[in-house]
Amino acid sequence: MTVRAPRRLPALLLAAVLGAASLAPAFAVQPDEILADPKLEGRARQLSAELRCLVCQNQSIDDSDAPLARDLRLVVRDKLKSGASDQEVRDFLVARYGEFVLLKPSFSGKNLILWLAPFAVLLAGGALVWTNARKRAVLAGASAPLTAEEQAELDKVLRKEG
Repeated sequence: MTVRAPRRLPALLLAAVLGAASLAPAFAVQPDEILADPKLEGRARQLSAELRCLVCQNQSIDDSDAPLARDLRLVVRDKLKSGASDQEVRDFLVARYGEFVLLKPSFSGKNLILWLAPFAVLLAGGALVWTNARKRAVLAGASAPLTAEEQAELDKVLRKEG
């Protein structure tokens, strides 16, 4: 007796392939944007992956379908075709849009607070928790024994209830 493959197998394989393909990064680069020179296109893709879409804000211009992202991709490619270096392209876009256009801004004096603020908040929160815990420990250990008058009053109340 031979074992037959289920009839659903081709459909399951197709679904698996399509599912795996959907996990791959989706690039928004249109075919008319792609440069003929593979080296220049590689540089353009690398630069596009480092630049923030100013509309989407948490996507690179390489991943974004926004019209402004397309315009920025075209500017990057035009600059590269004219012979600009990667740093010159970055500098041009930073001069035009500010450091916000970079997905990984440089560590400089202007944005030092942005880099250090999370650590400062974490340290301040830790110091606050530590100080509060110390105060609670001091207050918990500071309970004084009852005075003779308080003890007599407590005994009186306990005898009444007991």
